[in-house]
Amino acid sequence: MIVRLLRILWVVSRYRLDTLIPLHRLPWWLRGLLSLAPWRLMPIGPRPRSERLRLALETLGPIHVKFGQMLSTRRDLLPEDIADELKRLQDQVPPFPGRDARVLVERELQMSIDEAFAQFDTEALASASVAQVHGARLHSGEDVVVKIIRPGINKIMRQDMALLYQLARLLERIPDVRRLHPVAVVRDYESTLFDELDLTKEAANTSQLKRNFTNSPLLHVPSIHWPLTRHGVMVQERIYGVPVADIPALEAQGTDLKKLAERGVEIFFTQVFRDNFFHADMHPGNIFVSRDNTDNPQYIAIDCGIVGSLTREDQDYLARNLLAFFRQDYYEVAVLHIESGWVGEDTRANEFAAAVRAVCEPILEKPLKDISFGQVLLGLFQTARRFNMEVQPQLVLLQKTLLNIEGLGRQLYPDLDLWSTARPYLERWMKERAGVHSLWESLKRHAPELSHQLPELPVMAHQALMRTEQNQLQQRRQAESIQRIDRQLTQRGQQSNRRQRLGILIVALALAWQPFSEWAADQPWTILSALAAGALLLVWN
Repeated sequence: MIVRLLRILWVVSRYRLDTLIPLHRLPWWLRGLLSLAPWRLMPIGPRPRSERLRLALETLGPIHVKFGQMLSTRRDLLPEDIADELKRLQDQVPPFPGRDARVLVERELQMSIDEAFAQFDTEALASASVAQVHGARLHSGEDVVVKIIRPGINKIMRQDMALLYQLARLLERIPDVRRLHPVAVVRDYESTLFDELDLTKEAANTSQLKRNFTNSPLLHVPSIHWPLTRHGVMVQERIYGVPVADIPALEAQGTDLKKLAERGVEIFFTQVFRDNFFHADMHPGNIFVSRDNTDNPQYIAIDCGIVGSLTREDQDYLARNLLAFFRQDYYEVAVLHIESGWVGEDTRANEFAAAVRAVCEPILEKPLKDISFGQVLLGLFQTARRFNMEVQPQLVLLQKTLLNIEGLGRQLYPDLDLWSTARPYLERWMKERAGVHSLWESLKRHAPELSHQLPELPVMAHQALMRTEQNQLQQRRQAESIQRIDRQLTQRGQQSNRRQRLGILIVALALAWQPFSEWAADQPWTILSALAAGALLLVWN
């Protein structure tokens, strides 16, 4: 791990990434410290800053490339030159040699290239952070693409993840950062990232997504050729579409960009709420647009290595929160956050609602081009810090996907009103979720189980009643036992008190016997009798 850390520092120094830091915004002592850093002795070179950043991310490996891919979708947060250069990371990462690709394919399939394919292109069609794809043709004549995992990538990714864990553990020592659960976030990221290294999982995800959108005008997902799919190799249908980021080509073929952007939002919400299975790596390199029917454009999605899903509870809370935001009902947002445990139970709903209102009110009912999401996120983070709001690791993947969708929509149609596009879909989904149709679908889904249990219901009901009676009888017996023990303790306490009083009286009489006997000799028998009766009553009580 130390060797990997030194390599990262070397790459940062070699490409002089320190020149990307806005020094004028840093404290004076930190500016002074950076001015003495040893990497300042290295020349910057002729390459522009954007190219140096891209080359550094490519050199560092898949985790850093994926970070660059995510940044490339947020042109609103980046200078134009850096955004243009990082866009190349989506499908133009330098490929590994084609001869190595052939060796890997033959090793995975346990057969020669000629046995598996009628034609195999040695030159890669595209290359990304984790894998690259080659064009091929099956013996049946079908055009396909062959996806191959990069050699040696597993070791590099594990070293980088170990560094991320170390950084996350250090951050958790900071009180203000601890509520962000950095270790849990890194753990979730590790799980999703390493799933990409198993192409059988990606193939299964692709098949599931295809079933969810069978015959859909919104989204096409390529078919998987399972006989030639293995852990490190996947063969799927070859698609011919326009890259979603190629706006001039989309405009040239007459694509309705407004409808395309709106359909992108609809696809996202359909995956999250209807199917509870969403493509979580929707950067522009993985999204294409069909060349057919440009008035009703259809998306094409590839690379389903990272997918996400939510629990039913998280689905409901998320939908209700979004609808409350759309309706500008901030008090409902506050109550939902308290009910779900995302903020502490001692949080005052009206105060939390006022804080959220101050952040969100300025952005609603505005098109994407007029919204500064950087300002909004900063405001929400400050609100979360003030109310000790807990980050939900299970929602981090969804938040990342939503950022990708928003960035994509901004490129396609900046005037898109994200809120008005999403609100009708969510309202319809919530109505269906709580309606008769949802109940009927639930009954149909559980019909086999119910049909098996229905004949047993009388026996199960009788057994439940018997258990209830036995529990009630046992509770009565326990109550009687407790009462009996309580009476015994009370009696023993009373007896102990009587013995204690008698002992005190005897001791007192013994100490005062002589003067008492002299006094008693002079008293009549009536007074002595009364005195004896009083002593007996005292002992008895």
